Amino acid sequence: MMFHRVTRVHPLLAAGLAVLLSVPFAGTALSQEAQAPDPDAVIGTIDGRDVTNRDIAFAIGDLEDQLGQVPPEQQRFAAMMALIDIELLAGKAESEGVAETDEFRQRLDFLRSRALHNSYFRDQVVETISDADVRSRYDAEIAATPPENEIRARHILVETEEEARAVIAELDGGADFAELAAERSTGPSGPNGGDLGYFTRGRMVPPFEEAAFALEPGGFTADPVETQFGWHVIKLEDRRPVQPPPFEQVEAQVRSVLLRERYFELLTTLRTEATIEITDPELKAAYDAAISAGVNASEQPAQ
Repeated sequence: MMFHRVTRVHPLLAAGLAVLLSVPFAGTALSQEAQAPDPDAVIGTIDGRDVTNRDIAFAIGDLEDQLGQVPPEQQRFAAMMALIDIELLAGKAESEGVAETDEFRQRLDFLRSRALHNSYFRDQVVETISDADVRSRYDAEIAATPPENEIRARHILVETEEEARAVIAELDGGADFAELAAERSTGPSGPNGGDLGYFTRGRMVPPFEEAAFALEPGGFTADPVETQFGWHVIKLEDRRPVQPPPFEQVEAQVRSVLLRERYFELLTTLRTEATIEITDPELKAAYDAAISAGVNASEQPAQ
């Protein structure tokens, strides 16, 4: 799954930022050129601590979800305001000894581990997947996909078998299928001449699907087809091979599959090398069942 930032924004900080973003910015907007300055240049201080453009850039990346509401030319200002809020509250917490509490140390240990996890994931998984890898996997998936046909059909849906047989008799006499569908069909596709567009197997209820796929292009069912919706007269307009989705349309999905696979290959190796003991009986049973079932393979990497 695609890499996310090392840290998460606390909900209260996000709320505070939302209030900030609701206030119109004064003065002229910052220039676009100001978004790519010297990263080590000091842009100000907060209680004597230097704040650099690198700090601003990091805040912009970490607050991406919230700053997405802000025009690009105003994001540096919003990030600066968020940094001020963070530093002021952090300084107050520091002065009151929050950093010395067991709870804070435990939280800091967890955040450090998560940051290391995400950094390693980025370097050893995300950055190792090239565009060529994604294209190769796409080609392999397409090659391994069995050929399949899709059909385009029309239908006329009526309430009784007698009505359906009357429709078939009119079609046998040369009536136009689309015109009859517009006049007689009770289905939502009736005004469109009964046109259902293209569909593959598995998209329609079985009796309808079986009858439709058995037809030749231009032909219609000699007998009515009953489903839970009523009685159908079906005409096959066209049959063609299913075209695979273009690479550009599914590139992100293919990359996500590769990310998941490589992430869990790495985790599987590390788990076999590590000593993991779970003493809580309920958690141990759930963990063993999850690992045995390979449930992680369908989940996103932890962030």
